Amino acid sequence: MQLQQCFIRSSKAVGALARYLIHSPKASSFLYSSEPHKQQPPTDQNQRHERQGEATAASAFGSSSRVQKLIASQSDPLLAKEIFDYAARQPNFRHSYSAYLTLILKLGRSNHFSLIDNLLIRLKAEGYTVTPILFSHIIKIYGEADMPDKALRTFYTMIEFHCKPLPKHLNRILEVLVAHRNHIRTAFDLFKNAHRYGVFPNTKSYNILMRAFCLNGELSIAYQLFNKMFKRDIVPDVESYRILMQGLCRKGQVNTAADFLEDMLNKGFVPDTLTYTTLLNSLCRKKKLKEAYKLLCRMKVKGCNPDIVHYNTIVLGFCREGRAIDACKVLEDMESNGCLPNMLSYRTLISGLCDQGILDEGKKYMEEMISKGFSPHFSLIHTLVNGLCNVGRVEEACGVLWEILMHGEVPHSDTWLMIVSRMCEGNEIGKIEEIEKEIQQKEIKQSRKYMV
Repeated sequence: MQLQQCFIRSSKAVGALARYLIHSPKASSFLYSSEPHKQQPPTDQNQRHERQGEATAASAFGSSSRVQKLIASQSDPLLAKEIFDYAARQPNFRHSYSAYLTLILKLGRSNHFSLIDNLLIRLKAEGYTVTPILFSHIIKIYGEADMPDKALRTFYTMIEFHCKPLPKHLNRILEVLVAHRNHIRTAFDLFKNAHRYGVFPNTKSYNILMRAFCLNGELSIAYQLFNKMFKRDIVPDVESYRILMQGLCRKGQVNTAADFLEDMLNKGFVPDTLTYTTLLNSLCRKKKLKEAYKLLCRMKVKGCNPDIVHYNTIVLGFCREGRAIDACKVLEDMESNGCLPNMLSYRTLISGLCDQGILDEGKKYMEEMISKGFSPHFSLIHTLVNGLCNVGRVEEACGVLWEILMHGEVPHSDTWLMIVSRMCEGNEIGKIEEIEKEIQQKEIKQSRKYMV
């Protein structure tokens, strides 16, 4: 069966090539505009080879540019390979370098990796000058295929082709390697030895390794790499600092992370929003709310306007520590600084206020939330109604429930059952019937419990 398929494919290849060469109008120039590598001009040597190939084979077989276009037009990569091989067997015919590149990309995207290796051997044997763009594509192919060993081998293949790797090749290979925890040391070895091949790591190279070691819990190595950057006259960027700060925060070393922020500011760097988010979150988790709030206030002065994520982080921090009134002050700061609270802001604050029994403020922010068009989650409604009922304020709880219904929201069945039982205790049957009529016009939200 396999032999039959090979015969059918070979027949198709010959037929396709023959039809193309017979019926296709003569190509007047090299044309290849649909593939990603079009921006890389062919070298003088490759151009010379292509002109020679076209001159000797055009009359009897067709130009190499026409064959290359035929290969590019095939949807079946193996059929494209058959056409390529058939053309290569013709007397005095030489493929263009672009034909090799086209076919390699087709085979790589369809996971025919062994065929790529064969084509590279042929490229070298036939004396083509290989451009760096080819290896950029191959590294990308192996990275997307999750083949770190193949990606690493490509670095040394470039050396064998006398094609000097660029820092971008090194960085892409490092990214592929560090994505696998058991290849981090391999990536580190390549990083340390790259200079022997004339490739010098840049800031991005250091960042890739520092992030990998931080995520692997090896913070000391990441810190050493950071210090080596200065010794080798490589300037760290905002990302370099942020990577180390994130690593320090994961280890609970929030004070050291704060020192790094000060170092950044003293050296003229402007931390990005993610850097501040990292430190604010860690300060709140360490219950250093005063420091977190001070940092929030400093952000605007240092050139980074706090956004909703920063404010919500502080609101959550205060509410977790039972300081919901301080969280109210943060909400006021948000609006005065032009940052409007969102659903999460209100939900966090109202829950915090209700948990502390500050029900009047909770009710006020619930009304404000609804007036701004936000729909309170049924759990939030239940928290406020339950809090009011627990302190005997059943009438106000009914008022909250009624207002919720008027705005098109419906309570959870648990909330309904709770308030009905409290109203029955107070013999408020009339109000129950009134609310029941409104409920019948709405759909009660259910989770796992259902009303019968």
